[in-house]
Amino acid sequence: METKAGAQISRRAFLQSVVILFVLMMIAGVLTLVVPAGQYTRLEIDGRETIDPNSFRPIERPYYPIWRWFLAPIEVLGSETGLNVIVIIIVLFFAGGAFAVLDKTGTIQAFIGRIVQRFRRQKYRLLWMVSLAFMFLGATLGTFEEVVLLVPMMIALSYSLGWDALVGLGMSILATNMGFSAAISNPYTLGVAQQLAGLPLFSGAWLRIPIFLVIYLVFMIFLSSYARKIERHPSASLVYEEDNNERKKFEGLDASLMAASPAQRRAMAFFGFFLLLIFFIMIVAPLLPALADYALPIVGLLFLIGGLGAGFLTGAGGRIVVRGLLEGWSGLAPSIPLILMAASIRYIIDSGGVTDTILHAAATPFKQLGAFPAALVIYILALGIEFFIASGSAKAFLMMPILLPLADLIGVTRQTAVLAYLFGDGFSNLAYPTNPVLLISLGLTVVSYPKWIRWTATLWLWVFLVTVIFLGIAVAVRYGPF
Repeated sequence: METKAGAQISRRAFLQSVVILFVLMMIAGVLTLVVPAGQYTRLEIDGRETIDPNSFRPIERPYYPIWRWFLAPIEVLGSETGLNVIVIIIVLFFAGGAFAVLDKTGTIQAFIGRIVQRFRRQKYRLLWMVSLAFMFLGATLGTFEEVVLLVPMMIALSYSLGWDALVGLGMSILATNMGFSAAISNPYTLGVAQQLAGLPLFSGAWLRIPIFLVIYLVFMIFLSSYARKIERHPSASLVYEEDNNERKKFEGLDASLMAASPAQRRAMAFFGFFLLLIFFIMIVAPLLPALADYALPIVGLLFLIGGLGAGFLTGAGGRIVVRGLLEGWSGLAPSIPLILMAASIRYIIDSGGVTDTILHAAATPFKQLGAFPAALVIYILALGIEFFIASGSAKAFLMMPILLPLADLIGVTRQTAVLAYLFGDGFSNLAYPTNPVLLISLGLTVVSYPKWIRWTATLWLWVFLVTVIFLGIAVAVRYGPF
């Protein structure tokens, strides 16, 4: 039986994700019944919505019947976040279809084959370099969602170098998330939080740069140790069975033979040009507000054009290109209900009027703590709110107006409060099944959510310990300027 091109979500991974998300939807629904409804007053400051921290008040519980919990994945499309959900799904299909065409026509194998030939004897150096590049993009430019579109290529590279899908995810989306969290100049979280705190933009880099370097070292020890382990004992891979069919596509790559075809060289050059355009958009989008809102759709469209154009340039013929496109889309179809279910969890909480109540209840005990425990509470609170609100900038506008006055009262500097918020917001992005970026990334691979958590659990523990130590340092030196 011929293997289908592109990412194919396995039935088992799909069912596991459906069960997890359904349980979370029901929990969110129960919260709307047992938690009193409440609301903060929203204010418009400099064209952006923020919260009056002293304005919380109970409100009458909105009418939100139980039967609507089950319709939430559909209703969310008509909500304020509905357009974003639709854009994510369309972009996913653009990129997934393009990758499937490249896979079907052999271009991706040829592309990866050349990299394997170049770094055959230096693959761990390549692992450290690629991971650093992705981590740096996350730390400086706030790149995160856009990297999802490069995950299939990194998975293919990982297979070709003798590793598994987890290493491919590690060197791409997980590395980006590590950088996004250990922000140096991330405009979406650090920039917004510092602006709300009244701090000089991107100030305090003297401590954040060492944090970035330490997190990079911890992450790469974790990733390279796992890669060496499964290289010695392939069956030790957590996804060994699931990887077998996919891995066969890249076994025994002979880069010299693959690169010999003039048609494939033209196809690789064409797609390579579009890859450069994609990286250019990733770099300049955070610097150009007018472009930032359209960066993800543009990147997805560039992927589709580059993939289809490269497919035709191989000479494979229109029938094979179209077949690859359709196989890629059919493989990604199960991701649609997963994304809608993930988005519906926040929608249910909002519809029941309890989002602000949960935030208020979490923030109230804050006033009775000392400086270091208070910094930890900000960290843990951000970790908890992340479960319901994945957007870092949205969470900053929701939390910072409440946390900053409380931090001032207790003696935690605003810079330390921002740092604690960054840690809590970022490192949990790829831990919760409510984050669409995680679901999409896993959907492009054979990795199920339970196996992902099993693999990353040790890393999260070490990252948590390291970040707590840095928070202690920040409190001790009164990390500032204020």
